[in-house]
Amino acid sequence: MSDATEPQNVTTYEVAEDGVALIRLDRPRARNAINTQMLSELLEHLAVARGDDAVRVLVFSSTDHMGLSAGADVREELDHDGHVRRMQQFSDLYDAIVAFSKPTVAACHGDVVGGGAEIAIACDLRVGGSNLRMRFPGAALGIPVGPARLVTLCGLAAAKYLLLTSRTIGPDEALRLNLVNRVAPAAATEESALALAASVAAHPPESVARLKRMLHEWDDIEGRSATEGVGQVEHVRGSGFDYTKPAE
Repeated sequence: MSDATEPQNVTTYEVAEDGVALIRLDRPRARNAINTQMLSELLEHLAVARGDDAVRVLVFSSTDHMGLSAGADVREELDHDGHVRRMQQFSDLYDAIVAFSKPTVAACHGDVVGGGAEIAIACDLRVGGSNLRMRFPGAALGIPVGPARLVTLCGLAAAKYLLLTSRTIGPDEALRLNLVNRVAPAAATEESALALAASVAAHPPESVARLKRMLHEWDDIEGRSATEGVGQVEHVRGSGFDYTKPAE
């Protein structure tokens, strides 16, 4: 899904005066498919936000409200070692979002699929767009991804339903299954996510960070996410998994 005319950077990063940092995925012509460059940039933005005391809440969105991300870039030309390295980047990204010490919010508009869905469920809070199409295609693709973070949000039964069927769900079902906290008009999803983030940023950051840390310690989501990531990388390393075959 590469495009010779796409900008040098495939993400943007900015921090508002209220302490809300905003990361946008910016490959609209490729449906914000996640390639190695985007993964590197996202990890860099997370590192910057993590070390910036002015940042109180971090929001993930995209420059196109028709989709947060369609998932991994299946058209990126990589050899086997390249696929292993990229899976390591995906694993590092999910773990970095889960372990981020400050609250995180995802603007889930349009296509939120595969890696895009994993970014969303790694966040603490999510706003769904009225055009949301969320899917976890791991079973269809033949790769074990999703249980560690998904089961925390919606429980074991719903996680099995979503992961084993690889079905696409809309905003109403996502809200019912606790995958999003609220639903907004498609074009206003990011605005709603930023408003939600601002309401959290208005609280004392030390108490917010402590609450998040307590919740994560009791749930062990960080440990489970890290364990899943190791398994994903080893699966790709040992199976010769071919990302060039998109899901049906």
